[in-house]
Amino acid sequence: MHMEELEPYILKGSIKVIDRFFSVPVDYAEPDGLHIRIFVRNLIPLGEAKGSGTDAAESDLPYLLYLQGGPGFGVDLSLSVDLGNALHKKKYQTLWLDPRGTGLSTPITADIFQTKQMDDEAIAKYLKHFRADNIVRDCETIRHLLLDGKKDPEARKWTIFGQSFGGFCAATYLSFHSDGLKEVFIAGGIPPMVDSPDAVYEALVLKVEERNKVYYTKYPQDVRNVRRILGFLEGNDVVIPNNGNLTVSRWLQLGIQFGFHGGIDRVHQLVFRAITDLDTFGKLSYGLLDSVQKTQSFDPNPIYAVLHEPIYCQGRMANWSAHRVIQKNDRFVWGKVKLMSDDVAIYFTGEMIFPDMFEDYHHLRPLRGAAELLAHDEDWPMLYDKEALKKNKVKVNAATYYDDMYVDFGLVQQSVSVISNVEQFITNQSFHDGIRKHMESIVTTLFDLSKRERD
Repeated sequence: MHMEELEPYILKGSIKVIDRFFSVPVDYAEPDGLHIRIFVRNLIPLGEAKGSGTDAAESDLPYLLYLQGGPGFGVDLSLSVDLGNALHKKKYQTLWLDPRGTGLSTPITADIFQTKQMDDEAIAKYLKHFRADNIVRDCETIRHLLLDGKKDPEARKWTIFGQSFGGFCAATYLSFHSDGLKEVFIAGGIPPMVDSPDAVYEALVLKVEERNKVYYTKYPQDVRNVRRILGFLEGNDVVIPNNGNLTVSRWLQLGIQFGFHGGIDRVHQLVFRAITDLDTFGKLSYGLLDSVQKTQSFDPNPIYAVLHEPIYCQGRMANWSAHRVIQKNDRFVWGKVKLMSDDVAIYFTGEMIFPDMFEDYHHLRPLRGAAELLAHDEDWPMLYDKEALKKNKVKVNAATYYDDMYVDFGLVQQSVSVISNVEQFITNQSFHDGIRKHMESIVTTLFDLSKRERD
């Protein structure tokens, strides 16, 4: 395990940037086995460093590590700049990690597996090493390489900020490596303490149903419009620009947008454009198909699909949980809704993974066999230690969204009852992407919580 540091440069605003690559084992049980690279960008606000311009002064700023949402996404550069500026004002230098398999870290893509001529079993075995447990191990490797030289034991710790799935990783960190942490901030990401996804989807499907009702109340004309679009898709083979299939199921997956600020309006615009295309051309235009493709992020981020359900698994299989749960509500099933009167709305689905996605999404097709193996795999290690969490001494400051469509509020409160030393800011004025929409107010409130001041 080693570190490669690239030539630093300066961004506008006197932000020094140091890009680093860290070599880590794919499997920590085999430290001499296959290694991958982990990319971390270090942003140092020179204006906040006492005696700015010296390496010593810069290194005295404490580290805050940002853990990205997902799973399966690298850090958004624009977010690192905007959120980074807010965090730098709190006297931190920040680290922006591309979790293993994403971004500039050694990526996971179907074409790489094909180049290596890996079969389904080998791919599945490899992918099992890309959950929160190993992301946290990567973080610890990086922390030791960066901070073990500090004389003060407290200076060898760092603060972490987990957004969404990054919060799941934070809970894993607290479970097994809390001695490396000063403090934890979480936005929309206190994880459900479950051993399989079923309870998660049983809860979330109710929130997705609620958001569908909001959608159709706001745009009642779309009850018939969406039914018309689905009828067209059912009767025609529609191929999007990258050779994926636009099927009934894939169209309904646009509902994943309902949990974001402005998402309902964005879906309506796609519906409106599709109906306009059908009226004008009798088919869907390239522009519409390209827009749908760009709205859905599974092709460039395969971990998001393949490991989405296994991120909840501890000793139990996922077994296509969302697919099983959604079938219990007829309003999500086009085969049943289409037989009802034309004023009955078909419900869009949420952040859910279905078996047919590994046929409809072009870049997921080569992973279909591995995804099937992973869906029926029970051999998943523990992600959380409830006894350790009950004894937690590290301050945890969390923004929790009451109307979150991706992380169920009720399950979050059950988890909070397990994790000691948690303070929450609970709001129904932000959705899951609140840290983007209301960044300044949420960051300010989280740091106010950190003070632990009482009336």
